[in-house]
Amino acid sequence: MFVKKNVLALLAILLLLGAYFTSAHTKSANFNLPEFTQLNLDSWINSQPLQVKDLKGKVVLIDVWTFGCWNCYRSIPWLNSLEDLFDKDQFIIVGIHTPEFEHETEHEKVVAKCKEFNVTHPVMMDNDFAYWKALGNQYWPTFYVADKQGIVQGVFIGETHQGDQRAKQVENLIAKLIKQ
Repeated sequence: MFVKKNVLALLAILLLLGAYFTSAHTKSANFNLPEFTQLNLDSWINSQPLQVKDLKGKVVLIDVWTFGCWNCYRSIPWLNSLEDLFDKDQFIIVGIHTPEFEHETEHEKVVAKCKEFNVTHPVMMDNDFAYWKALGNQYWPTFYVADKQGIVQGVFIGETHQGDQRAKQVENLIAKLIKQ
């Protein structure tokens, strides 16, 4: 009886945690998109170094990821679909590659993973966690959606797939911000 109660309690806790992490978990928004922290060419993939002012007039999705994170790379097909869904003149994705492990800091490895995952949008390597800290980020992956003035309007945490609830929320927010 004692074991059965503990197993049931453990299952209940696991179900609650699962619901928490698979829900459309968000954190607060309405802050200015921080300036990109890496200014040298070697820290950027698929782009010259960007500044936030370069993105004014576009809706921006910041994807904080690392190539060793399963949840991150399983979200990439959805991100790639967004680039086809929205007009490139009005929408841009900027990846922020913040490594979890030492081997993820190597430029060549990040370039190779971008090619493998068909990531063609700009990616900034954030090896010193400066941008991670500027965002107040805590999780891989996290998606920040900023309006045309550079104000973050939505923050979405966790693996996301085309057609799931979180994807629909992000896509609806992007579409709304593009119309504004």
